[in-house]
Amino acid sequence: MTTTATRELLLSRIRDVHDHPEPGIVFKDITPLLADPAAFAALTGTFAEMCARLGATKIVGLEARGFILAAPVAVSAGVGFIPVRKAGKLPGATLRQAYELEYGTAEIEVHAEDLAPGDRVLVIDDVLATGGTAEASLELIRRAGAEVVGVAVLMELGFLQGRARLEPALGGAPLEAVIQL
Repeated sequence: MTTTATRELLLSRIRDVHDHPEPGIVFKDITPLLADPAAFAALTGTFAEMCARLGATKIVGLEARGFILAAPVAVSAGVGFIPVRKAGKLPGATLRQAYELEYGTAEIEVHAEDLAPGDRVLVIDDVLATGGTAEASLELIRRAGAEVVGVAVLMELGFLQGRARLEPALGGAPLEAVIQL
């Protein structure tokens, strides 16, 4: 369970960058949080607690900032870390999933042998925006035969309605956001 003090610490280390990557966008920069060992440790501990509570045996981190957050959680929780990458970035046999963006499509991949029946997977990312990447990752995990036990994000941008899009794909697994904006 995330305390108010932890939320406040994390939120105080997230910087708004106006007009990035284009005019009108307010980018949520987490690099100050990563640079603060107390804040980064608090977030890692929060996610590791979720991992234990949900009985996860593997953690999937979504490219790219999800890698930074998920890898130390996996180490802390004593479970495996699986990267889900943009198409064409992983060598060897992969499973690929296409998904729709606001203005086009994209694809993500996971190594075919990294997930298997019996794996209980927690997906970790930095931000839940429209939910497209997270939704595609859930499909990949299930196609590999593994079970999704939850999705955990540092920030949920509620005004983009990602939770509503993701809800059917969760199949009853929880979506937990440390900070809701």
